[in-house]
Amino acid sequence: MKASYRRHTLQFKRPSGTSRGILTEKETWYLLLEDEGRKGIGECGILRGLSVDDRDDYEEKLKWVCDNIHLGKNELYQNLTAFPSIQFGIEQAFLSLRSRSPFLLFPSAFTEGSRAISINGLVWMGDKAFMQRQIQEKIEQGFHCIKMKIGAIDFDTELQLLQSIRRKFSPEQIEIRVDANGAFTPDSALEKLKRLSEFRLHSIEQPVKQGQWEVMAALCENSPLPIALDEELIGVFNLDSKKRLMETVNPQYIILKPSLVGGFRGSEEWIQLAEDHDAGWWITSALESNVGLNAIAQWTYSLENTMPQGLGTGSLYTNNPDSPLEVRDGKLGYDPRKDWDINVLKN
Repeated sequence: MKASYRRHTLQFKRPSGTSRGILTEKETWYLLLEDEGRKGIGECGILRGLSVDDRDDYEEKLKWVCDNIHLGKNELYQNLTAFPSIQFGIEQAFLSLRSRSPFLLFPSAFTEGSRAISINGLVWMGDKAFMQRQIQEKIEQGFHCIKMKIGAIDFDTELQLLQSIRRKFSPEQIEIRVDANGAFTPDSALEKLKRLSEFRLHSIEQPVKQGQWEVMAALCENSPLPIALDEELIGVFNLDSKKRLMETVNPQYIILKPSLVGGFRGSEEWIQLAEDHDAGWWITSALESNVGLNAIAQWTYSLENTMPQGLGTGSLYTNNPDSPLEVRDGKLGYDPRKDWDINVLKN
């Protein structure tokens, strides 16, 4: 078996705002396997400033994986605890290599094109007019669940945006999730959660910065608005630490990004713990290209979770590989009549 890797820098069509700054590009790496004429591909995507494996030796570790590919999927995975995005790439690449098509990892009604996955429509941060325009577009596109990033502009302006949605649409018509990305201070968080709850939101992701377990536990206990942990899960590697986090914080929901928490295997550990603690969960992509998004979507469908998932549409980039993934009426689907077009598999 031969292994190699290629860097691919995804270019955003328009700068995209988060509470951590403006994104214009996204770094990703493709792990490529070849064995007896068969090819496999996996995506190792990192988010600079967020991924725990945002390290200077990242490329060196990819080279180590390629040099030691003979160890096989399980041993490689176990040796890469500190590199969850590479663990995810390895899982994908080996599945891809053994599948009848490099991109058919979990055959199902989803990949046959007869079923689709309900997803949320993401509203990026920006000025009020820009966010208002996005909200209108998502509703017109048939989304019944909208996720709005908050914490970058004036809080009262964000409340006005939420109020504008609720004036027109009830919670039964449009579900609203908000994502603070840790923007609130411990002192102000509970009061802001109370004000947000007036708009009958589904939940809020990560109201305060990760690592403040006691603060988050108090918020989860006292908030009138359900809280979902997101960044909080990053860097929590072993099962005992995961259990301790769930027991301490007792969140209403957890959100799983496979690239950030150790791929399918790491995510499934979290899912089991969530269910053991009566917490809900859903899956979110982490700005992967269509290669990683395809793997996440197929796996997500297999989990049979009917909540709207946080799967990006793949439409953010100018240089995303063409794929059968498509969004219609607020759902992510797969059109098996369409072909993949990705240069790294043609070489």
